[in-house]
Amino acid sequence: MQRLFLIRHGPTHAKGMIGWTDLAADLSDTDALTRLNTYLPNNARLVSSDLIRTIETAHAITGTRQRLPHQSALREMHFGDWENLSFNEVSANAADHVRRFYEQPGDTAPPNGESWNELRSRVSPMIDELLSDAPSDLIVVCHFGVVLSQLQRATSLSSYDTFAQRIDNLSITEIRIEDNAWTSGVINHCP
Repeated sequence: MQRLFLIRHGPTHAKGMIGWTDLAADLSDTDALTRLNTYLPNNARLVSSDLIRTIETAHAITGTRQRLPHQSALREMHFGDWENLSFNEVSANAADHVRRFYEQPGDTAPPNGESWNELRSRVSPMIDELLSDAPSDLIVVCHFGVVLSQLQRATSLSSYDTFAQRIDNLSITEIRIEDNAWTSGVINHCP
């Protein structure tokens, strides 16, 4: 059995739709980082997206773990023209569009951004490649959308129900893979 530990990066304190904007993480909660580091297996490989908030978070918990190169395929959803805007700002100009985006996740994308299905199509092959490279456990420091995309693979949740899950900063979502079957372990666990 292989385990996939999905860690959401430390908080950025930014408000709004933050996807590919490269913001630093606030890693001042050293107690939370210590608990996270202690909870995770020491022999696991560790990878992050190429955005600074995940790189910094991964660095804070690397310890003796094997660090893999950053992967751009593990970035957050690309919000396109909605990037850095609040829900209210987007709703003021595109209420029907943003409602479809959240209520019918799938093929609806922000203008010049990506849809839920496009995010899943980008992330899942990278996760599969990383898992196939070695039979050991894998820790992925990533983003809300990336965590949800893999959680959906391990559960029977619809896209709508998956999108509604709460995933806190510095939380762990664990997926177990055995004989190509994915099952969820803890979800949004903050040790």
